[in-house]
Amino acid sequence: MCGIAGWLDKYKDLSEYGTIIDAMTDSLASRGPDDRGIFLSSSRDVCLMHRRLAVIDVENGKQPMTRSMGGYSYTIVYNGELYNTRELKDELLALGCRFETSCDTEVLLYSYIYFGEACVEKLNGIFAFAVWDSKNRTLFAARDRVGVKPFFYYEYSGGLIFSSEIKSMLKNPAVKPTIDENGLYDILFLGPARTPGFGIFKNVCELLPGECMTYKNNILKKKKYFEIKAKPHTENRSETIEKVRELLKDSINRQLVSDVPLCCFLSGGLDSSIICTVAGESYKANGNKRLDTYSVDYEDNGKYFQKSLFQPNSDADYIGFMSDFLNSRHHNIVLSNRELYNALFDSVKSRDLMPMADVDSSLLLFCREVKKNFTVALSGECADELFGGYPWYHNKSILFEECFPWSRSTDIRRSILKKGVLPKAEEYVRQRYNDTVALADKLSDDSPLEARMREMFILNYYWFMQCLLERKDRASMYSGLEVRVPFCDYRIVEYAYNMPWELKALDGREKGILRTAFDGIMPDEIVWRKKSPYPKTFNPIYMKCVSDGAVDVISNSQSPIAELLDKNGIMEIIEHPDNISSPWYGQLMRAPQILAYIVQLDFWAKEYNINIEL
Repeated sequence: MCGIAGWLDKYKDLSEYGTIIDAMTDSLASRGPDDRGIFLSSSRDVCLMHRRLAVIDVENGKQPMTRSMGGYSYTIVYNGELYNTRELKDELLALGCRFETSCDTEVLLYSYIYFGEACVEKLNGIFAFAVWDSKNRTLFAARDRVGVKPFFYYEYSGGLIFSSEIKSMLKNPAVKPTIDENGLYDILFLGPARTPGFGIFKNVCELLPGECMTYKNNILKKKKYFEIKAKPHTENRSETIEKVRELLKDSINRQLVSDVPLCCFLSGGLDSSIICTVAGESYKANGNKRLDTYSVDYEDNGKYFQKSLFQPNSDADYIGFMSDFLNSRHHNIVLSNRELYNALFDSVKSRDLMPMADVDSSLLLFCREVKKNFTVALSGECADELFGGYPWYHNKSILFEECFPWSRSTDIRRSILKKGVLPKAEEYVRQRYNDTVALADKLSDDSPLEARMREMFILNYYWFMQCLLERKDRASMYSGLEVRVPFCDYRIVEYAYNMPWELKALDGREKGILRTAFDGIMPDEIVWRKKSPYPKTFNPIYMKCVSDGAVDVISNSQSPIAELLDKNGIMEIIEHPDNISSPWYGQLMRAPQILAYIVQLDFWAKEYNINIEL
């Protein structure tokens, strides 16, 4: 994994802007601590920048990488991993291609040289990349099908700026830290998720999952090369179970390839345990050392743990049980609550946008500890979105409501704002919901339930899932840790979309098909355990920290967001945290996280010198 950036300007000699280019490049150092590279075209109007985290072919995979054919040069900057490198390389070798390295960067570059824009249809991996094609004087860029890796861009008269992270773009004076009304709608009424393709900052955009673009003669053209399509599901129950198991095992095994130390995250839940089990089997089969596994917890969490519909039991016992089963070398990272609070500010800087409160800061601290010994980790994100793991898939009183199911009401959001602020927010949210469900491709013979489940899949895919993927990428890459997510293989996405609900929720259980696919392979206690979400702290120390922080914000008349906030509404949350009737953002954000979000919003506005334009 790496950080990439680029700057194209028709009217500037970019060799004269070295200070800006250096600042853009170096702002991505956390994503790529191992190396640094800059490419400037012979015409000096195209600059590509790269920071490298070396994972495959550490010695030879330097970027930007240039190769030539037919008298023309092609230069790539690339962030990600290809999981079908071997197949692509064999295909290219058969066409006469000759390689100088064993890294996937060169395979990707030659794939573009030989296949042009159609190369993206051949790729299986997580990636964002850009190629400067000197023959056609065109920049071609693409983002992976599922949207695991980021690609932001900013178009202006005569030029284009792009990057893995917005902080890099803001180092260029052309990009201003301005937030308009739409940005505030997203932050305050949809956040921490955001509208697909919308970069919150005014005129900052992001390629969608499965989208590519060309930029030539100052004209930007985008197209979708991957869309989730409805198809008949032709396999019976036993065939479907076998197919799910086969796809997952193949995805996990492909993602175990690394030239640097690799570990797995283990929560004690179904999804991470599947990944750890398959990885452990692979390690044994190949005579490798024991698998290392990592989990996260909080000081005194056993003492203060509170059961809920979303989190019915603690993870600790299940982690120990699973680690013993795997015979893994397990590491339990225990975070202090004050440290968790202090890390809220670094998590803002890691995202450049509004993060998910301590759900982000805890992951950031966790990844920082993992990075001390490992460079690559595998994690179980996105099984719930793809296989119907969340409660809102199973509660019919929620299922057919025309709203985002993790944020069914804007009441709690509205309660922290002054009267009259953003009066059209509810209309904005409704439009975003309608725009998204319209993307759900359906079959003519879908039952009302199957049609709705397709809509729910798309809602979760483009919103909840993208929010978690963004969280995982920024929190991990802030410490130079590459985290791979095997459930996000596009083949699994396609198969899950077209699986009938009665198979997906086999025997009436959330993720029933997954449980059955690994029944007998993993312990029953893990396979049939009720879903438990990412662990949160329940310690009153943390609640006091975020409460004090929120009070500081609303007591400071100089706060850049003071004119938006209602003091009484915020104090009501502090004084009566259990009275919140509807969550801010699903099971992940209750009273402490809402207060943390307010603290982070104030910090973000100051740190990024935000100009609010209403």
